[in-house]
Amino acid sequence: MSFKKLTIGHLTPSFPVIQGGMGIGISLHSLAGHVAACGGIGILSGVQMGFKESDFIANTLGANLRVLEQEIAKARTIAPNGIIGINLMVAMKNYAELVKKAVSCKIDLIISGAGLPLELPAFVKGSSTQIAPIVSSGKAASVICRMWDKRYQYAPDCIVVEGPLAGGHLGFSADDVVKEENVLDIVQDVRKVALEYEAKYNKSIPIIAAGGIYTGKDVAYALAHGADGVQMGTRFVTTYECDAPLVYKETYINSTKEEIGIIKSPVGMPGRAILNSFITNPPGNDCCLYDCIHKCSVTDIPYCISQALIAAATGDTDNALLFCGSNAYRAAKLEHVADIFEEIEKELCLS
Repeated sequence: MSFKKLTIGHLTPSFPVIQGGMGIGISLHSLAGHVAACGGIGILSGVQMGFKESDFIANTLGANLRVLEQEIAKARTIAPNGIIGINLMVAMKNYAELVKKAVSCKIDLIISGAGLPLELPAFVKGSSTQIAPIVSSGKAASVICRMWDKRYQYAPDCIVVEGPLAGGHLGFSADDVVKEENVLDIVQDVRKVALEYEAKYNKSIPIIAAGGIYTGKDVAYALAHGADGVQMGTRFVTTYECDAPLVYKETYINSTKEEIGIIKSPVGMPGRAILNSFITNPPGNDCCLYDCIHKCSVTDIPYCISQALIAAATGDTDNALLFCGSNAYRAAKLEHVADIFEEIEKELCLS
């Protein structure tokens, strides 16, 4: 293989591709493990990982911590020499406990967004775990870098730049999402910020482009136009190895471009999802069992986000929030993770 390599601290994947963390229950050990086995960086979603455990409601944190450890171990069994990371949302309750557990399990990489992960360096001190904030602007990157530098004398090991075409929660206002700013323009803004801290800490800070990257050609284009690597989520959902149930994958395959749109999440952020009847005519929220998000306004939200995402992960897609990227409608069939990497390799070698 002859193409641009990605290096994140001591981590050197064969492909400059990070699989996006998708939850609840969409990217667990099977998807992350197979991506890592193919030479990418496989990412577990750390959101409500214990949702299938019998004590999940009564002992939510305990169930989540237990399954987090199990999922890391299972992913390593699939890819003993691969790179396994986890995506942990700052907005989650018990964020610190989940980060610490992942570090104790020797996770390779923590990617963290849905808020500013200002305390993240403190939790990985003395470990080999690499850390990457998710940002959607140069301003956000500047705030994080400045605070990490001041508080912990640490600079990010890489930065994931998520553009407005991504799936799930988006770090933009509803108006800015509609503008569909090119993620590669944001990459350049973030790179200007990173340069100062690369010089100060004598380290490379790779910038990863995320959102709307679906094909091997998209990967090659992003690398040719300033990104050091890419993050891909949506494309991996419709793989045999993805942890989502088949009926969830079929919602992507059967969707049209017009059925994918921007929603207001109960978390208070805009997000991109399939506009099924659950979203267009929400049932209302009559209870909340999970206490999962810091800023959840339980009395005002149209539905419980944990319940809606668990429904998706268990195959009840008629009563579910179905997060997806802007290109989900392009999925036409199930494929193997290895097929995607074969396509990426071909395009990278041609570029």
